[in-house]
Amino acid sequence: MICLAFSLMLGDGASSYLSLKLGEKKKEEAAKGVGNGIVLATIAAIILCAITLIFLPQLLNLFGCTDNLREYAMQYGKIIAIGIPFMIIGTALNSIIRADGSPKFAMASMVIGAILNTILDPIFIFVFKMGVEGAAIATIFSQFVTFVLNIWYIKKFKSVVMNKEAFQLKFSVAKKVSALGISSFITQMSFVVVMAFENNLLAKYGAQSKFGSEIPITVLGIVMKISQILNSIIIGIAAGTQPIFGYNYGARKFDRVKSALKIVLSLSVVISTIAFILFQTIPDKLISIFGSGDENYMEFACLSFRIYLLLCIGNGIQIPSGIFFQAIGKSIKSAILSLSRQILFLIPALLILGKLFGIMGVLSAGPVADGLAFVVASILLLAELKHLKQGNGKSQALVDDTSTDNQLNKQIVITIAREYGSGGRYIGRLIADKLGIKFYDKDFIAEIAKETGLAEEYIENQEQKRETLAGLNNGYYVGLDNSDELFIKEAELIKKVANKESCVIIGRCADFILRDRNNVIKVFVYANQEDKIKRATEIYELDKTKAEKEIKRIDKLRANHYKHYTEKKWDDHSNYDICINSDTLGVEKSADLICEIVQNKSVMLETI
Repeated sequence: MICLAFSLMLGDGASSYLSLKLGEKKKEEAAKGVGNGIVLATIAAIILCAITLIFLPQLLNLFGCTDNLREYAMQYGKIIAIGIPFMIIGTALNSIIRADGSPKFAMASMVIGAILNTILDPIFIFVFKMGVEGAAIATIFSQFVTFVLNIWYIKKFKSVVMNKEAFQLKFSVAKKVSALGISSFITQMSFVVVMAFENNLLAKYGAQSKFGSEIPITVLGIVMKISQILNSIIIGIAAGTQPIFGYNYGARKFDRVKSALKIVLSLSVVISTIAFILFQTIPDKLISIFGSGDENYMEFACLSFRIYLLLCIGNGIQIPSGIFFQAIGKSIKSAILSLSRQILFLIPALLILGKLFGIMGVLSAGPVADGLAFVVASILLLAELKHLKQGNGKSQALVDDTSTDNQLNKQIVITIAREYGSGGRYIGRLIADKLGIKFYDKDFIAEIAKETGLAEEYIENQEQKRETLAGLNNGYYVGLDNSDELFIKEAELIKKVANKESCVIIGRCADFILRDRNNVIKVFVYANQEDKIKRATEIYELDKTKAEKEIKRIDKLRANHYKHYTEKKWDDHSNYDICINSDTLGVEKSADLICEIVQNKSVMLETI
């Protein structure tokens, strides 16, 4: 599971990088993201393989292995460690192949490996009488087949050309790939942490009961696997609806959002209810699929299904709710729901109830965590649904064009990044008026709404704003979200207007998007906190306390957005040609000073 966490981080991160750069029409950079993802996966695979082989006994202790299980775990672990490179690289490539537009190939390579493993397991275990070692050999052989198929695909990439340069490790690209996949890593590692706690507590309290240590560890491991099947079905349904949620929410077609949510929740609850009935009525039949045991084994199996999965029906609400909030860009709510069950509720419940009630307390932690996660999900979901009102998607953005009595001898583009409340937008408007050139800000919103079908109000609320926890917002589904689509569309429009005419462009990472052009002047406008608060209270009619909070909030969102798409600090003055404190000269004089610099730049370009 630890290896899977790294493979998903690097595979999902590389696939997100691929999708983003392809959207920006930067195929070479996209190829570097893929290549760096593969190289990182290879490095991680070798390191984890070595660590497992060298420190296997210590790892077994960490994850609660008992003395009676140790021999089997060592036999299995030494062999399975050899297959770690095949597993990590193969799984990472699988995510990238999906992003390249070949989901059928990705599915086929996974299914072939799974079927092969299922066939070879009984052959090696029973026919060749190799026991757990046979199971390990069957697993790594199957992983090797999937690995070979996915490696073969590298030469068949549709969207990029993979050459030697693409595989040269570049720190900035590797860092970005890892950052884009961190949500998948955290989601997977949360299961690892829970498993470590559960195994150790099961061994401790199981030893104090008639069941012993081995039966609880073995049985609950099987029960968790079966519950993962249930959760995977629910995740599949909800993740398949994610693009529908995202687009219709952005287009303010809230009736369609509600209809899709109703269908997903209904299906998920029906499935989780069927699972609940099976868990409560035939637990002995379910556990027998995975083998048999003595009377204590069967008794604990029945207890585990009936107690640990008592409130599994709540998963039909909790899981789709997390995916729903992820789809509509509510990063904080999505992150809370993604981590609440495992980290916030289950681990404390295991520790507290285990200490109070022993082995039964450990089992009771499952429904406690499921119940609390269900309550939190229901509260957040109902609150969000109350705010959903059918929107008409009509234009609300202001058109920002100015006169075009151009006073510049050469074509020049002025980009203005600004702190909230600094007067930077007004300075940009003054510059455009004084130079007789176009002013672009909110009319980008109208154009993007026309191209994407998203509502202007939604675009205005979402663009240039990225929450701190947005990096945790891809736990279930990896790909371009609405924020990425908006950035790509805005980048295309910015390049288009910069190619056509002299203009002033406000925000939207325009300085970075146009960074390779010598006819661009990049400006950053800032101001003292007191003056920003004063300006915000006068212009936006906020009281002083609210103004201060809003300034901090908006600036933080803009900084996160800039960092995510440029890998640079938004307020780093080295990114800009001119950094000006609007309070030193005032907005009028600041605009005059910038206009003078622009005029000089125009003359200089004319002489080149």
